[in-house]
Amino acid sequence: MIDLLQRYVFAHFGYKVVSLALAIGLWWAVSHDPIAEVEVNVPIEFHRIPANLEISSVNIPAAQVRVRGPERLIHELRAQEVHVELDLAGMKAGERTFDLTAQQVRMARELEVTQVVPSQVRLSFDVGLTRQVEVRPRVIGTFAPGYRIAQVLAEPSTVTISGPRARVEAVEAATTDPVDVSGNIGRGTFTTNTFVSDPLVQIVRPSPIHVTVIMEKVSAEPLETKPSE
Repeated sequence: MIDLLQRYVFAHFGYKVVSLALAIGLWWAVSHDPIAEVEVNVPIEFHRIPANLEISSVNIPAAQVRVRGPERLIHELRAQEVHVELDLAGMKAGERTFDLTAQQVRMARELEVTQVVPSQVRLSFDVGLTRQVEVRPRVIGTFAPGYRIAQVLAEPSTVTISGPRARVEAVEAATTDPVDVSGNIGRGTFTTNTFVSDPLVQIVRPSPIHVTVIMEKVSAEPLETKPSE
């Protein structure tokens, strides 16, 4: 009996005591760690978007995720560890309301999601469209006395835009940044950029625009002569 105790109980007794102490300490630390809660602001991520489908909602709110757990883990939590994901597989053009719950939250740590704000998000979808629109240069400045603009040319004269169909169809033209021709009395070429005011419509492969402004002298009005008597 004594040999049995020495073999299975007292063998490596010191290591067993240390292991037991560590286990007790870990249990105590976990069980006595105060519970804390924090709010994390994260963007909403969209996964498995169907081809040729565009999100046509202008404002997509960020999600406020309230997380609860041991204070030690809460202090170590970083915003980039929290993800709010929406699965858009099978989505079609139109409007759709999505519930935001704990099921849409992915975290690297084992913590409890107590609330997601907003609890719902409503989004609009439209099929994508790509087309060309003309470039309209914007010319400003104080012209030299006796001169006016004769012609304005843009090279390239068109750009390709893409985005949700309804919004792309509503775009009449792309506009350049202002080109200042103050004091110009001949032909001048300026390099500038172009933009579309709708934030959901983008210019495909944007490149500099060369705007050529040709000034001409205003011919003087002939003096009115009185008929001879």
